[in-house]
Amino acid sequence: MDLLIVIGALLFLMAVAYRGYSVILFAPVAALGAVFFTDPSLVAPMFTSVFMVKMVDFIRLYFPVFLLGAIFGKVIELSGFSKSIVASVIKVIGRSRAMLSIVLVCALLTYGGVSLFVVVFAVYPFAAELFRASNIPKRLLAGTIALGAFTFTMDALPGTPQIQNIIPTTFFGTTTWAAPWLGVIGAIFVFIVGMLYLETLRRRAEKAGEGYGDNLVNEPEPISSTTLPHPVIAILPLVVVGVANLILTRTIPGWYSSSTIVSTVPGSGLQISTEIGKVLGIWSVEAALLLGILTVLLFAFRPVLNKFAEGSKTAVSGALLAALNTASEYGFGAVIAALPGFLYVAKGLGAIPNPLVNEAVTVTTLAGITGSASGGLSIALAAMSQQFIAAAHAAGIPLEVFARVASMASGGMDTLPHNGAVITLLAVTGLTHKQSYKDIFAITILKTTAVFVVIAVYYMTGIV
Repeated sequence: MDLLIVIGALLFLMAVAYRGYSVILFAPVAALGAVFFTDPSLVAPMFTSVFMVKMVDFIRLYFPVFLLGAIFGKVIELSGFSKSIVASVIKVIGRSRAMLSIVLVCALLTYGGVSLFVVVFAVYPFAAELFRASNIPKRLLAGTIALGAFTFTMDALPGTPQIQNIIPTTFFGTTTWAAPWLGVIGAIFVFIVGMLYLETLRRRAEKAGEGYGDNLVNEPEPISSTTLPHPVIAILPLVVVGVANLILTRTIPGWYSSSTIVSTVPGSGLQISTEIGKVLGIWSVEAALLLGILTVLLFAFRPVLNKFAEGSKTAVSGALLAALNTASEYGFGAVIAALPGFLYVAKGLGAIPNPLVNEAVTVTTLAGITGSASGGLSIALAAMSQQFIAAAHAAGIPLEVFARVASMASGGMDTLPHNGAVITLLAVTGLTHKQSYKDIFAITILKTTAVFVVIAVYYMTGIV
């Protein structure tokens, strides 16, 4: 019965998310419903002392990353830099390679620190126009954007400032550059196989005489021929974020005399204790994004300032929604992990003998159930990170490998039909699950496979 309660709570949350209801509202409902059927007297204590505490802990750690990422994406958009980057990549790669151009544009933006949600909005008008001009079926557009924005630059490439690459750093005491060679190998695998898949679909459609399509929904307005910023200036903020993140990751520990900072606030005598290892990845990315924002303002202060008031409101609203969604799922996971039924789940997953495979299956399973890479990753690591750390020490596996595997696994089965990014992507492009989800799912399976490829490479070569 205890196991059925946990499964029922997970299925309920998945069902309401699929139907478009707010996870912020229904995550506590699902969690406390499970508590009620386990022991009604624990509902109020679990809500106050577990759900809300864990939810606030998540916001305390990660909301600045969500906020700065959203602001950075918005100023990149308002400055015209995103349009310049898209136009330049298309010009270099060529319109005849439309799919490759869009994948590279999305990858460049996400690896440069722009939120994947922002990338969808920024790239879609150009991608649609390019697909139309190349007579490629629009139904393939969603899978193309998904490959560029939702896969290798989200969690595989070392140093990416996306939240899925940051969360493991706080549990394993690593950095966003953990296991760089494994990350690069995984990224190359996803990119090559993903492009082969998309190009196969394109050639098959061309042979069948299928064109862009008719009677389509949410078609963008033609791109205006206004003067765009120079591409070198446009890409500079992305370079600043990447370089600053790398430099700060390596230099911040040297600024302090020990791994734990104990400071006393003058006057009040309040003592503050901070473990550098648990926040290094967060601090580095936050500072890098801030420098990226300042770089945009340095070159495009006036055009950004003219629209910043409304633009910043949109960015803050988006950051709040994304952070609260994930924080609610984190609180939900903490409650579920405290219930007796979760012991059966943990025991079943723990029966997988290989520790890295165990971690990969656990993370991707919970990401799939919650429909969120960051949510499933947070739930899995909050509940089982200590077991993974113990297994790492016992097997002599560096924690950097566990961090990279966890990050990559989160971006696997998370893109089930109820995933927020999938729903947003289809809504923006005017496509439906029936038209395009099978391609997104294929990319998902590919991404899940890449995790096990990386694990195999590690065991065969020992490379990190």
